[in-house]
Amino acid sequence: MVFSKAFPRQIKGSSYSVWEEISLTDSEEKAIEEAVRREHVEVMRQCINDAKTIDFSNHMQIALAFFDKRASHAVFLKESKCKEKFDALFKD
Repeated sequence: MVFSKAFPRQIKGSSYSVWEEISLTDSEEKAIEEAVRREHVEVMRQCINDAKTIDFSNHMQIALAFFDKRASHAVFLKESKCKEKFDALFKD
């Protein structure tokens, strides 16, 4: 499935923005997902270790909560790549 994001583009002489949808190619999306997957293994280890220092009886639940928060980086990186492409296409 292709990841896409829309960005507002100002048109000279208009007070309204035009929304431009930017999509990642399959190879761009897969490259991001592979990098994030490798990073997630290390992040999960860190989350487990962090959780163990907080609560010994319930560390997996805490680790998963940490991981969910930190795992949002995949979407952030895809959105960043779309913004990079948008900026390259619509430079002033």
